[in-house]
Amino acid sequence: MISPDRCTPFTSRELKPTGWLKRQLTAQAQGLSGHLHEVWPDIRDSAWIGGTNDGWERVPYWLDGFVPLAYLLEDDVLIATARRYMDAILTAQQEDGWLCPCPSEERGRYDTWAYLLICKVLTVYADCSGDERVIPALERGLRCLSLHLDVSTLFNWGSARWFEGLVSVLWLYERQPAPWLIDLAWKLRAQGVDWEAVFDAPFIKTPERHWTFLTHVVNLAMMLKSQALFSRVAGGDASGFARKALALLEKYHGTAAGHFTGDECLAGNSPIQGTELCGVAEAMYSYEQLFAVTGEANWCDRLEKLAFNALPAAISTDMWTHQYDQMTNQVCCSVMEEGRVVFGTNSGESHLFGLEPNFGCCTANFNQAWPKFALSTFFADEEGLICAALAPCVLTTAVAGAPVRCEMITDYPFRDTLTCRVECGKATEFSLKVRIPAWVESFTCTASYQLRDGFAVIRQTWQGVQEIGLTFHMSPRMEARPGGLFCVRRGALLYALDPGERWEKRE
Repeated sequence: MISPDRCTPFTSRELKPTGWLKRQLTAQAQGLSGHLHEVWPDIRDSAWIGGTNDGWERVPYWLDGFVPLAYLLEDDVLIATARRYMDAILTAQQEDGWLCPCPSEERGRYDTWAYLLICKVLTVYADCSGDERVIPALERGLRCLSLHLDVSTLFNWGSARWFEGLVSVLWLYERQPAPWLIDLAWKLRAQGVDWEAVFDAPFIKTPERHWTFLTHVVNLAMMLKSQALFSRVAGGDASGFARKALALLEKYHGTAAGHFTGDECLAGNSPIQGTELCGVAEAMYSYEQLFAVTGEANWCDRLEKLAFNALPAAISTDMWTHQYDQMTNQVCCSVMEEGRVVFGTNSGESHLFGLEPNFGCCTANFNQAWPKFALSTFFADEEGLICAALAPCVLTTAVAGAPVRCEMITDYPFRDTLTCRVECGKATEFSLKVRIPAWVESFTCTASYQLRDGFAVIRQTWQGVQEIGLTFHMSPRMEARPGGLFCVRRGALLYALDPGERWEKRE
């Protein structure tokens, strides 16, 4: 038996972004994300769609963000492109259920990280599109994976990221409960890296200039949700390990933006060390999963810090270029001379803005961050609805059989006011929970509420159109950083000096 999430997410069929959030997603669609299949051979000519280029993680990474982006924006052109890729992947599924583009004789050498990832993408596509082919395809695919793991255990990236397979296992179990899915979850756990043991080891505290799977920043960002996901199978404290791991990461490798360094591996807490954009995107997804499993408001606090600071800082305004490594104190993105590279294992060009600086994984993977943030604006629980990530969005759903439209109208985090407009088709009693971020010193609310576990809980009978207004009160503050440094923060936003800018093209 697998336990349910504390908070139930909605899909792009119920959620639609508005305001600044829609403008951000539109910019992403008009930028690299929406055109990567036209300009980048690893997507355009991928083996996943019958081509000769990359047949591993890049197409699944891209689809993981491109699919929800297309459906959130209701963009027919983007949706058609998403369907073309998904049709190719579903059609190419082999007779025994194998999903990835590699010959049968090479399966033992194929790192199944890409397999875990494409299974997760199938769940995203099913949630967005309602495509009825996905459940049988995923069932066959996961059965095949389970048999494969009996004779070819996880290794390399698949071993480090074993818990990513739980996303699709849990999703399918919720729709078709079966004991073999629980067995598969345990196989993944048994064959994967024991991250709890890693965080008991001394090397996790000290940055070293050599590459390892165990200190790789993206593995660690993904790993934060591992115990939460597995707790649904085995029970136990869903967030205890993530809290422990983050306390250690922040102490020895933390950044002012609320993340940890990794260029590519853990790099200490100097503000001129970098952190990989993939790591930011994956940490955001981990916090979203942690919130869904636990319902604990602090995970959305962490999510917002990254979404409003680390994420946009690493991507150009038009979203056509991005960095691989982002540095907190960075006034110049020029090439570092040989012998003067500050990054632990990355090149002196890793912090430049481009199509594919250093490695292409971030080119494909940064696409998921904003769409999945949009999908985290509203959740449901047994009491009613939750405004979790605070951003302008409209939810259309049903509560206790009554049609409900709930709209969050706000320019937060740039302004301090929020309006929740609730339209309910018939008189229905339920709770509307609005998250109050930890940095809010005080707030006012136009409705009666109970403050509980980081949420203003408004329990009442809803009928017709009703508006609830909230105003947050926050002051700028200086925060001490290691080495006698300080940063300035107000609310979710980390402040920066504007040095002016000059862009020069190298090619």
